[in-house]
Order: sequence, then structure tokens, then C-alpha cells
Amino acid sequence: MRRRDKNGNRGAVALPTRRRREDPMAAYDRLPAPLRAWLQEAALPWSAQSCQRIWQAARRDGLTPEAALARLDAAERKTLNRSARV
Repeated sequence: MRRRDKNGNRGAVALPTRRRREDPMAAYDRLPAPLRAWLQEAALPWSAQSCQRIWQAARRDGLTPEAALARLDAAERKTLNRSARV
């Protein structure tokens, strides 16, 4: 029997966790391809819902997919900085 650490597969992130109501894999599968590719390389365990929210806001603001991904990069840097201070 393989023993899992207390964080599961989240890594050593000091951010709070939340329970999800929907199947996370189904939510991931509905994301646009560029966003799924970004999530595969993300440093943090983002939920599909969080990424989708940032993506849609960026697209509503008229940003290109590349600029929307840059906004996600900025959000991730901000979260990593906040996590480092916790």
C-alpha cells in the first residue's frame, strides 16, 4: 500500500483548499485548448473554474489568447508571492 503525504498531489503549497462540487476532470475537458496547455505547465494546482474565470475576463476585455495566458501567468506569480509570505 502506497502512503500519500498529507497534501496529496498539491505539493507544498500553504494556500487554503476548497471542496469542488463538480467533476474536476470534466471541467478541465471543457476548457479551451490553449488554457489546458497552460494548466499542464502551471506551477500551482489551479482549478479549472479559477482558470476559466480569469480566461473569460481577459477575453471579455478584448485580449488575445496569448495576452489572456499572460494574465494567467501574472495571477500565478501573484499567488506564488502570497504563498511565500504565508
